[in-house]
Amino acid sequence: MTTVEEDSRSMVLDLLIEPGIVMSALRGQLTSRLRDLGEDHRYDVLLVVTELVSNVLDHTAGTGRLRVLRANAKCEITVEVDDTSESQPMYGRSRLGETRGRGIVVVDNLSLEWGTHPLPGGGKTVFASVRCGTDETAATSCGAAE
Repeated sequence: MTTVEEDSRSMVLDLLIEPGIVMSALRGQLTSRLRDLGEDHRYDVLLVVTELVSNVLDHTAGTGRLRVLRANAKCEITVEVDDTSESQPMYGRSRLGETRGRGIVVVDNLSLEWGTHPLPGGGKTVFASVRCGTDETAATSCGAAE
């Protein structure tokens, strides 16, 4: 029997974010790679990915990198998005108008935790961890069996 480190993660997706990225194709690719997750958990992950990638396209120079990682010991997906902007995400406010600016609120509501880390050459990584259920129910509620 092999034991996996609790914080060990595997890469689900790693791709460049550029203007013109087709979000429906990105969501389709992720849906295929996360097909073993429960439907609700997968939907939450897709929504977080959509919001964080959209933030790169709307609020930065429009280029970045998306990584989706899966914890091996828990039913947890981590979404990481790098961009070149020094500006931090604004909770509930947007320079794009009053009907915008709720993306980070959505990410906050769906995530176990989220935040930012500076990148060595400038810019930042915005991350969010999305877990289904509690530690006790995660294996069954996300569709994975321990």
